[in-house]
Amino acid sequence: MSGSLARAARRPPLTGSTFIRTLAALNPLQAPAAPDDFAQRLAHWFDWTHAFSLSAALSDASSRPDVPGFGGRGALAADERELARVRGALARTIAEAPDGGAPPRRLGRPLAGATTCVEVAVDFATYRQRYTKCQLAMETQIVPLRRRLRSTLADRSSALAKLAELDTVMEQVVGAQERALLASVGARLEPRFGQLRAASPDTPPQPGPWLDRFRDEMRSLLLAELDLRLQPVEGLLEACRQSNNDRP
Repeated sequence: MSGSLARAARRPPLTGSTFIRTLAALNPLQAPAAPDDFAQRLAHWFDWTHAFSLSAALSDASSRPDVPGFGGRGALAADERELARVRGALARTIAEAPDGGAPPRRLGRPLAGATTCVEVAVDFATYRQRYTKCQLAMETQIVPLRRRLRSTLADRSSALAKLAELDTVMEQVVGAQERALLASVGARLEPRFGQLRAASPDTPPQPGPWLDRFRDEMRSLLLAELDLRLQPVEGLLEACRQSNNDRP
């Protein structure tokens, strides 16, 4: 069973993840030899938690016999459908987020005979709020799914039940720190927002391609964060798949 848990717990190094690369790319003016410090610290944190989780899972699996329990392919299929549903719903939320909400505020009143206002305010705070709203949506939908998968694991074997227990402990021990790190990501978009805006030749009253580019980058970062947040869920689901494969 230890081989199954090894395969289930293994995931690509987060230092090379799309999320870390996308986050680091928000500061393109920095020299390539000096990667973004925040992105580096974030990568090191997630690498540490992953290494701890993998080591504990393999140690526990090798010390306990595998005792088959309840749950089968029907439960696995239902969990896979739920993961697909959650991923799809959150991806749609992310796709709409940068353009959602109220339209940009207009500053001032139209001059006499003018048909438009002098300037359109494009406020970064609006986009930070939208980013935070997406993060809350991710947490609201992913946390219950993660608990559901732990319950599925607990019903399948003693070794998988211990893996579920480990995931619970990891969520409690490092979850708060991960949430704090991820909560600060939205603010990292502000320098990029200012950079694109300052470099744009656009004139009032309407922002132009620079804002479209910023929105696309915001979507890309949110989608990469979604993939990152779903990694523990996918690891638990992979453990279920491997458990099915190991059965006669």
